[in-house]
Amino acid sequence: MNDVTETGQEEAISDDWGDALAEQTEAEAKTADKAAVPAVPDTAKYETAHFEDLEADDSASTHEDINLDVILDIPVTLSMEIGRTRIPIRNLLQLNQGSVVELDRLAGEPMDVLVNGTLIAHGEVVVVNEKFGIRLTDVISPSERVKKLK
Repeated sequence: MNDVTETGQEEAISDDWGDALAEQTEAEAKTADKAAVPAVPDTAKYETAHFEDLEADDSASTHEDINLDVILDIPVTLSMEIGRTRIPIRNLLQLNQGSVVELDRLAGEPMDVLVNGTLIAHGEVVVVNEKFGIRLTDVISPSERVKKLK
């Protein structure tokens, strides 16, 4: 009798599993139907959108409308680049104390002033109170910076 009871329980459990799997399959089928790509709409019903020219109108814009207070406290990294060079790793590993590395910039040539890695000016090194400083000699205009991004 014990075998009959266990067999009945196994059948009941397998029936429960079968029912659950059937419900899951039905639910997945319904979800797949909802996620199916809709038919292409008839474009004749819709009006074509027309966009106006987005160039700024000088008469409409004023500098008072721009509020820079929101970004004034954001920190940026200002750095000055003396020069660069490319050398193979073999030569890099041979460098030691006293080695000289030649850079791509001439002596006396202005240094690059970078803000977060973007060139914004050229300048020269000065010493102020025993610390290095930068004297800006040429500030790059925003329009020139945009041209260099292209």
